Amino acid sequence: KAQGFIEKDGKIIGIQTNNESFSANSFILATGGSSHKETGSTGEGVAWLSTLGHTVHKPNPDVVPLKVEDKWVRELSGTTLSFMKITFTDNTKSKKTQFSKTGRLLFTHFGITGPLILNSAHEVKNMLKQGPVTATIDLYPDTEVGTLRNRVMELFLISKNKMLINILKEFVPAGMQHAVGFHLSNELRERKVHSVTKEERNALCDLLKAMPLTITNTMGYEWAVVSDGGVDLSEIDTKTMASKVHPNLFFTGDVLNISRPTGGYSLQLCWTTGWVAGSSV
Repeated sequence: KAQGFIEKDGKIIGIQTNNESFSANSFILATGGSSHKETGSTGEGVAWLSTLGHTVHKPNPDVVPLKVEDKWVRELSGTTLSFMKITFTDNTKSKKTQFSKTGRLLFTHFGITGPLILNSAHEVKNMLKQGPVTATIDLYPDTEVGTLRNRVMELFLISKNKMLINILKEFVPAGMQHAVGFHLSNELRERKVHSVTKEERNALCDLLKAMPLTITNTMGYEWAVVSDGGVDLSEIDTKTMASKVHPNLFFTGDVLNISRPTGGYSLQLCWTTGWVAGSSV
């Protein structure tokens, strides 16, 4: 097992393992990040760089599912929303950090995932430094709240003698009836529709446009597609992938401090930087 680089007079001359050392004129560091440890990628190569004078950003799980504390979310495990909007807001007093994304979401036994969530994880992870993050799910992102209220009112008129809980399936996306019902009182769920007030009906529509949940953490390295962190790009000649500190040391893939979304970008990063480094040695 490799233990680190051997340096002499400011130049890397070899690699030390448990039992012996190897020398070479040039070295390519392709040890990967800290995710998928089952592949042998433990991030230890990045740790070596801090001893060589490089600026190294601490790795963290990235492109990773999010852990949610709300019981109703976990009870929806396996349910998919094919088209929705999720808005994330920090829990600081100013609540100034906020962003939204629209797309597909998958509920799990621990929280939420899917490409939309994985590609939001980097920003959410930074927001989590200030504490739990509040998110709201808009079940009808392409429908204004006024239009939605009119649709629900029309449905209420033709279903006035039914209990509210029994007509949720008529205007709530498939699989979400239980979740919506969870946010209503027992008394309201079992009330006849004709006895639901205008204010209660409007509040129900507002809920469909902003179902709240609380994100407490990411799911960590075991669930992460990649990890961020690594050597600072300002210390690399990206035309050759050579170190500006040690010119005979080259970098590839996840040892670089580059954040990227899911969808093949990590593979492309490894292939491209590997080709450039290999062609430059």
